[in-house]
Amino acid sequence: MAVSIAKSQGPVIAVAAGLLALIALGAYSEAGPRQAVAVLIGGVAGLSLYHASFGFTAAWRRIVTEKRGAGLRAQFVLILLTSAVSFPLIAWGAQLGWPTGGFVFPFGIAAAIGAFMFGAGMQLGGGCGSGTLFTAGGGSTRMMITLAAFVLGSVLATAHLHLWGQLPKLPPVSLIREFGPHGAFLVTALVLGVFALATIRIERRAHGELAAPRPTESFLTGPWSPMLGAVILALVGIATFIVVGRPWGITSAFALWGGKIFHAVGIPVDTWPYWTWQGGALEASVLRDTTSVMDFGVILGAMIAAALAGRFAPVWRLSRRDLLTAIAGGLLMGYGARLAYGCNIGAYLGGLVSGSLHGWLWLLFGFLGSLLGTRIRLRLGMG
Repeated sequence: MAVSIAKSQGPVIAVAAGLLALIALGAYSEAGPRQAVAVLIGGVAGLSLYHASFGFTAAWRRIVTEKRGAGLRAQFVLILLTSAVSFPLIAWGAQLGWPTGGFVFPFGIAAAIGAFMFGAGMQLGGGCGSGTLFTAGGGSTRMMITLAAFVLGSVLATAHLHLWGQLPKLPPVSLIREFGPHGAFLVTALVLGVFALATIRIERRAHGELAAPRPTESFLTGPWSPMLGAVILALVGIATFIVVGRPWGITSAFALWGGKIFHAVGIPVDTWPYWTWQGGALEASVLRDTTSVMDFGVILGAMIAAALAGRFAPVWRLSRRDLLTAIAGGLLMGYGARLAYGCNIGAYLGGLVSGSLHGWLWLLFGFLGSLLGTRIRLRLGMG
């Protein structure tokens, strides 16, 4: 079947694709072919996130406000599909000549507070880490404000991170080390299976039946079903493990962008302990940072997807409520993500597909924060 794309969207596609190619070439020049491929992986992620409307924020909110759990179940499929490959890679990749590392971090008071802040912030801001990127790339001016505040909150957190790090924490725990890749996968599948059954029970008790799944109308122009989005994003996560050697991350780049801006205007961020640990990141090209180039890819991939769908049309008028909640949400997410080792992608998804206990604890405190953020949204009359 022929696909019709509005003529007005053609220049948007050309500009976004051109920028994606230029960034990939720059990344290749700075750090080699794997860096260039990382840009393209980010582009696929952005296109997939947009076409599937695959956000963590709305899914967490809908199970509370509407008693609908399809979005959560799609997230669980994403985690399991990725883990089926990432767990063996982490366990045996080095022996096969393909060394792969996971995100396995200690979790303590600071991380719990950070995850809670992030959960509340994503409901106020209207998107999580990945959601902020793909909706901003798709033309949402409100999410551009959220992204700017996200960057600001991230760099402000780096000023205090060494102080937060002194608070008590649990040691890092790897399920892969404890149970092996097969045992770790079984534990992960059992827990997510229990969660999925709980969402099914909640939905059936509230509505009598599960909502009919949204179908995929067009692979090129969208929209996609949530499950197709989960499958393609699992491929994105697996490709990131294979090409980059670690899980997909989002928010460390925001701290870097903010740090570079602060540094450029004369704020001595290079004296902050966080940046002394980063080994010259402030002076190096941003194209050498893998998370940054993947984030650029997400934004541009979403921009292409929005144009393919005929929906790239930024609206520049924002209400005071939209402006203030975008700023507050972005600041909370940015600061919280630095305390909690990342966002829904780097800490929650990245932690679980690494077999790390901290991913489960992030989910707990992030969801509690999301409950608070959802209640505030309702009080403010945000749909």
